[in-house]
Amino acid sequence: MLSFIFYVFIVIVVIQLAYYLFVFGKFAFSKAQKISPKRIPISVIVCAKNEGENVARFIPLLAEQDYPDYEIILIDDASSDNTLDIFEEFEKQYATVRLVKVANNEAFWGNKKYALTLGIKAAKKDYLLFTDADCYPASKDWITAMSAQFTMHKTVVLGYGAYEKIAHSFLNKIIRFETMLTAIQYFSWAKAGHPYMGIGRNLAYKKEEFYNVKGFINHMKIRSGDDDLFINQVATSKNTTLSYAPESFTYSQPKTTFKDWFTQKRRHVSTANFYKSFDKIQLALFYISQLFFIILAIILLAFQYQWIIILSLVGFRYAFTWITLGFSAGKLKEKDVMLWFPIIEIVLIFTQLNVFIANIFSKPVYWK
Repeated sequence: MLSFIFYVFIVIVVIQLAYYLFVFGKFAFSKAQKISPKRIPISVIVCAKNEGENVARFIPLLAEQDYPDYEIILIDDASSDNTLDIFEEFEKQYATVRLVKVANNEAFWGNKKYALTLGIKAAKKDYLLFTDADCYPASKDWITAMSAQFTMHKTVVLGYGAYEKIAHSFLNKIIRFETMLTAIQYFSWAKAGHPYMGIGRNLAYKKEEFYNVKGFINHMKIRSGDDDLFINQVATSKNTTLSYAPESFTYSQPKTTFKDWFTQKRRHVSTANFYKSFDKIQLALFYISQLFFIILAIILLAFQYQWIIILSLVGFRYAFTWITLGFSAGKLKEKDVMLWFPIIEIVLIFTQLNVFIANIFSKPVYWK
């Protein structure tokens, strides 16, 4: 029995090697990205529901972008706080701001995709750049950096949405590592010619991509997925590119309690069930290989079976993962989380397992 476990463990290490070096390495070892401004007309779209405090802080940063031709579409999704009032003041204050008011609709109540659809239809520009109400750009050149990646054929741009650093918070390091790892995955698969997701905190595409698939119609009944499910549907090797220059990042405030972060994770993970078959398989295989690497290594070492070989394989696995993730962390300005990598990885693996189990027995909460 132990010999069988030993050979399975070797297979697991090989699978991990394939992911980290031959897939994730496509992003990790790529060259730093240069920005060649395109100056194409852009509509920045922000959808908010009961985000009064956040929009008061962050919308002015969007209005201060150093870009010659853009508009800001602010969508109020039937907020019950002062979000709409603040948006109306911004519309008076900034010439670039246009407001879309969304009333409660019984058929689409609480569905962010319905609100976004109205905002997209209201946009006057052909290129759309999305961020969330609780996000802010890393620089005044955010629009420049994201739009620079558009070409005649590249009409979908995947960006990086980071989280702010909180000093002396281990939970914050976990959240930022998980966010970084997710970005490494979708960036790397996009570079490998198989894009499968993007994030609404930092995402751009040409309006025609939206209309070509009739918007969110194929997954309108799924409450989440206005970003990742849409990209899973429309993104191809020919039309998708990346933006990972530091100027192109957005930042948002992370959760500060494990319970809130766990709830957020449940919502994010649930949409992966609706991805294309290949994408579900590659994501599942990666997670299973992570989980069984830990479990089988513990079993084999506990019984001291081929322990020198096992320790060598464990060391080898951590060496190539640390190198790959380290180079990626440098690109994404997240180097500090790598100091805690082995511990954070174990926490994430078993948190993910709990998320899967929780989602089996109850549905996660979606848009507000």
